[in-house]
Amino acid sequence: MITKKQAVCREIGAKNPVHLIEESYQCGLKILQPSERDLQHGLELHRQSLVIDAYGFGPQGIARVERYKQLIESNATPLEIQDFLENEKMTRWAFDEAQQREAIKAWQASGVNCIFVNAGEESNQVTTVLHRLARRSYAANAAPHVCTRAFDPADIQRAGEEGKHCYYMSANGVPLANRHQYPEEELRFIQTFFQLGTRMMHLTYNRANAIGDGCGEARNGGLTDFGRAVIKEMNRVGVIVDAAHCGEQTSLDAARCSDRPMVVSHSMCRALVDHARAKSDEVVRAVADSGGFIGIVALATFLKRSYDLNAMLDHLAYAIDTFGADHVAIATDVGYTLEPVDDFEPGLSQIIKPTTRAAWRSLSPYNTSSPIPDGWPREKELSLRWTNFPLYTVGLVQRGYSDDTIRKVLGGNAIRVAKASWDQRDP
Repeated sequence: MITKKQAVCREIGAKNPVHLIEESYQCGLKILQPSERDLQHGLELHRQSLVIDAYGFGPQGIARVERYKQLIESNATPLEIQDFLENEKMTRWAFDEAQQREAIKAWQASGVNCIFVNAGEESNQVTTVLHRLARRSYAANAAPHVCTRAFDPADIQRAGEEGKHCYYMSANGVPLANRHQYPEEELRFIQTFFQLGTRMMHLTYNRANAIGDGCGEARNGGLTDFGRAVIKEMNRVGVIVDAAHCGEQTSLDAARCSDRPMVVSHSMCRALVDHARAKSDEVVRAVADSGGFIGIVALATFLKRSYDLNAMLDHLAYAIDTFGADHVAIATDVGYTLEPVDDFEPGLSQIIKPTTRAAWRSLSPYNTSSPIPDGWPREKELSLRWTNFPLYTVGLVQRGYSDDTIRKVLGGNAIRVAKASWDQRDP
């Protein structure tokens, strides 16, 4: 039975109370049913490997309820509320002792050394993209004993060797000047954000922009001439080109245009699921030919099929078998929301302002993800939780993949691509 406290927590983003770390692990074991030999080998391999979440969120804080209530009662605008909640999610864990302790537990349970972390909102506006980068940096700087900022790939490797944790910053858009007069002027913020720590950028986010068409557009127009200039500048500066939310033709064009390994950071295989965010074999092959990788998500509604850990493993196996072990990674696209530590008022859920319209960046109605079917066992979705990362490794061991292949998928491919962009940059 869901308590009033749990119901309110869910409304403001708390989905993983602390006991779910162990519950999720047991659900994952029930789904996989590994032999004791495979289980122990997989867990030990995970401990010994460099583990990179090639696109994700990691531990997320919980908002201060009293501050949240004050905003609502003061008739704050939707943007004010969004800004407050996002800031609290990205920074609160670093300043609250109880949330810090749980963040550490989550990092330890996952065995993840580095997250290519969402650190730039879905936009090409400099001021919009800047907010998340500031928040992620602020939190990491405030609690370096929990998670640090990785400046370069050597920092990621060091974190792996020392059993520590770090962020490698990614943006969900390319920051542009938006003056639309001279391409050279338009591109100057790519280097600025690189200098601030951003190491990977989405070309588009579902919709069309000046760079190309996103996967939420029906027309599939491909990369623009300006988009080609953007990729050239990203290659020069050392920013990884990411086509995760690009349309089919834009993805193909980007892979063929980039002089550096480019990626589809977090997606799935269209051969297994027909969804706008999935990538065709042709796209993944082009990305592989560039030297890059496709990262497989841990989102049940995107994976479909069985909506559980085995569904994710199916996509990983298909990608490994079809495109080779050098071109696959794990990119969960999920986080771990900490347990609320403040007192929650039973009536709070009644005063939360509802969102009535879909944002422009959202996928069109014709290609949104399918909801999990009614009555679907909760344990299936729990098996995919971020803290179950070691069980992703166990699942790959079960399926007969070699230790070398699994190490590449866990982090080897992500660090290789990061190094290629870093080493070939124009300093």
